[in-house]
Amino acid sequence: MQNYDVAAYIWPSYHYEPRMEHFWPEKDGEWYTVRRATPHWPGHKMPRKPLLGYQDEADPAVMRQHVELALEHGINVFIVDWYWYENAPCFERQLNEGLLPAIEGTDMQFYLMWANHPVTNLWNMYEDTDWGAVQMPGAVSREELEPMFTRIMTKYLAHPQYYRIDQKPVFSIFDCSGLVRGIGGIPETVDAFGWMREQCAAQGLNGLHIQAIAKLIKSSPGREEKASRAHEIAVSLGFDSATSYQFCMSSGGQGEYRLWAEDALSYWEDYAKAYSQYFPHVSIGWDDTHRNPSEKTCVAGSCPAVFAEYLSRAKAYADRHPDQAPLVTINSWNEWTEGSYLLPDDAFGYGYLEAVRRVFG
Repeated sequence: MQNYDVAAYIWPSYHYEPRMEHFWPEKDGEWYTVRRATPHWPGHKMPRKPLLGYQDEADPAVMRQHVELALEHGINVFIVDWYWYENAPCFERQLNEGLLPAIEGTDMQFYLMWANHPVTNLWNMYEDTDWGAVQMPGAVSREELEPMFTRIMTKYLAHPQYYRIDQKPVFSIFDCSGLVRGIGGIPETVDAFGWMREQCAAQGLNGLHIQAIAKLIKSSPGREEKASRAHEIAVSLGFDSATSYQFCMSSGGQGEYRLWAEDALSYWEDYAKAYSQYFPHVSIGWDDTHRNPSEKTCVAGSCPAVFAEYLSRAKAYADRHPDQAPLVTINSWNEWTEGSYLLPDDAFGYGYLEAVRRVFG
């Protein structure tokens, strides 16, 4: 039987992060928001309660439990959302103090997705999201990029359990348009990518596999120009691959799950053409009402059985592309405030984890 690399994203906010205490004053991260969830309309499934409790994910004992749970259900890679604001890391305690000690002696691997979007009001549960109200920018200049990446390279990319494709460590980037704006243009970003690859080669890492988060197409009206610009950037930068982060980035944030998922899957071949190769992705759901007090819609109808169908579609896609790594990504391990998580809850128990095990073994 073919082996697959099944990778789940980790949103590392479920621990105390001093720089975000103004959003979550009870000092245990975004559990503050999860605990306060309420239904926004009749029949809305809120609150969502974690069966394992409101755990501190910077605790290595907690993360060891998570690692063992993931491996038991066929998940062997964690993709950690990684943040850098104002020339300093953010949310890193979950990785440094929790996950890295927890994976020692196991078969779990990890890699980083640089979540280079700005800090806005998104994490303030008392106000609707305002992406224009930037509190800390996510873009960096070339002068800021070089010491940041050198730190990543020495601290993480050389780790023996860091995930590699063709023996190269994988580094994923969330917002490629924002990256280009910060560095100063497409040619300047191509040059920065070359520098990053050269630095990794010089450190004996065989180079660097740079992965994009694919978002060529936006389904809402009036975004054709942005989609065209994203396509231009994707083609021009010379990524090694792409995958997706969330179905909502292609299909919006409402509707019936099957229609939502079908729309997202319809872009896979477009992504493969733009980014040279695409690793299939499946999202569990979407419900960001935790963070938006006036939100009245979400994606409805998600359940483990339907999720398993789309996992099977992702597996079939991987089987049709034997020339590339057998990587499948899932959103997410623990995105409680976006309604997309594998961890067990009071609604479906361990159902989503069991779906992964049924499909991938």
